[in-house]
Amino acid sequence: MTTINVPTRAEVNPTNQAIFDQLKSGLGMVPNLYATFAHSDTALATYMAFQNAKSSVSGKAREVVNLVVSQVNACQYCLAAHTMLGKMNGFTDEQILEIRHGQASFDAKFDALARLTQGIVLSRGHVDQTLVDAFFAAGWTKENLVDAIVVIGDKTVSNYLHSTTKIPVDFPAAPALA
Repeated sequence: MTTINVPTRAEVNPTNQAIFDQLKSGLGMVPNLYATFAHSDTALATYMAFQNAKSSVSGKAREVVNLVVSQVNACQYCLAAHTMLGKMNGFTDEQILEIRHGQASFDAKFDALARLTQGIVLSRGHVDQTLVDAFFAAGWTKENLVDAIVVIGDKTVSNYLHSTTKIPVDFPAAPALA
């Protein structure tokens, strides 16, 4: 069995070393999943640009998408990281668990977003039109729909990288769903 390591700064190219330095400066660490992207000379920079691009789906809304996608894809790494980020964005532990179930009864807009996201991921994009209609009825726009799908893509990439490499999770584990 081939084991994928988490590369150190010394094992990556100068471009990735500079990104490692930025991450360490901003976060105090280089998360293992980001470091794993650096096995490629270009993937880390590409992923960081994708993840940090301007979007109409940001902050708490982005965390709703991240948590739902990571739950559907059973990505323990991303569930751990986005549980922490969800708390940093103001969600309670109970709200995070509910979001991971694909709903948010505490907020109608987030509920429509969570349900749509879960539907898109489970159906591989062939979502039930009633979920799209409910999303728009909750006050979201066409721009938000497109941007939510981009966030789903972003999170799917990182979910798949972790699921394939099985690198160690360096965030506190997310609680199991009941």
